Amino acid sequence: MNAAASGDKVRRAFVTGGRRGIGRGIAYALAQGGFDVVIGDLTRDADAEETLQGIAERGTRGAFVTCDVADINEHQAVIDRVEDAIGPLDCLVNNAGISVAKRGDLLETTPESFDQLMWVNLKGPFFLTQKVASRFLERRADGCYRCIVNVSSANAYAASPNRGEYCLSKSAVSMATKLFAARLGEAGIGVFEVRPGVIRTNMTAVAAADYDKRIAAGLTPIPRWGEVQDVGRAVAALASGAFGFSTGDAIHVDGGLHIPRL
Repeated sequence: MNAAASGDKVRRAFVTGGRRGIGRGIAYALAQGGFDVVIGDLTRDADAEETLQGIAERGTRGAFVTCDVADINEHQAVIDRVEDAIGPLDCLVNNAGISVAKRGDLLETTPESFDQLMWVNLKGPFFLTQKVASRFLERRADGCYRCIVNVSSANAYAASPNRGEYCLSKSAVSMATKLFAARLGEAGIGVFEVRPGVIRTNMTAVAAADYDKRIAAGLTPIPRWGEVQDVGRAVAALASGAFGFSTGDAIHVDGGLHIPRL
């Protein structure tokens, strides 16, 4: 039973890149945990409508806000629209992100690709977090746990030379998490990083055959693909406040991929 059904106070979350994939898995898990959820994405399409329906089926309110995280000049207006839709936020999930347009030789990485990855995966979330954190500090917590969760990647620590700019953007997200955790801890605001491994999404579909072989050959101690609901459950657990004396941590949702093995 979620909070809305049980009569507890409904909390409110904003999930960027929430219309499908990992974002959808996060939105569903948060709704199941009693959060009203705004999903932000570039377009409101059939995928977005399906996600909104799924949120409603879990007993809480869902809303859509058009959001390009790379457009930092619009962040204030985006947050205004989010809070107009569901009320003051308790949780921000920086999930929106992109991979490289084409995997290739590190020595052929272009400045254009580098800049695009940094804008979407790092600069946009950094300044959106700044804006949301400032709002958190401007008002009382009203008894609710507040947090920010950054979705990074196994590539925050694992080097993939065929998409180096992606790796750099995600490793920087790890430091951003620690920085905001250190700044916001005294206000009781938790900041966390979730590191998905090989998760079945549209983004990983281009390399599905390769990952199938590698998983079968023992890539991860847990020998299966990760699913979006695996990531969603981790984010929802962090957002619940169950880890209220923790902050700045990275949670691996990767089937054990991060474990060094001989």
